[in-house]
Amino acid sequence: MESEEELIRYILTNFKKIATIGFSKDPEKPSHRVPKFLIEHGYVVYPVNPTMTEVLGRKVYPSLGAVPEDVEVVQVFRPSRDVPMIVNEVLKRKNDRGDVKALWLQEGIRDDQAAEKARAEGLMVIQDRCMYKEYVRLFDGS
Repeated sequence: MESEEELIRYILTNFKKIATIGFSKDPEKPSHRVPKFLIEHGYVVYPVNPTMTEVLGRKVYPSLGAVPEDVEVVQVFRPSRDVPMIVNEVLKRKNDRGDVKALWLQEGIRDDQAAEKARAEGLMVIQDRCMYKEYVRLFDGS
């Protein structure tokens, strides 16, 4: 893939199974609104948050490793300082299960070193971009 633009389009078009790390129960937060929007637009979202058991009528998993279904994209709503630990968890899952294809760090979240490590292991990586905004920009939100 040539550009980040093409990569974003590819991910949003081809991958429909998303694990959302840091899914919030607060409907005012982007970490609730964005995955809810994705669910409403045909994506399968697996909430990951060790402090909850259910959100939007869905089971919440305490960790990425606890999600029993295949995951194609790991979407991250956590502080940038948590990214290296999350990347290790994502790579462990990718190596154990072979399912994760992409890592998406939401707007304001960035760690170039961890992103490079993920890319070196074959993952597509998007940093500091909002999945909702990119979807709306590319597909008009319809």
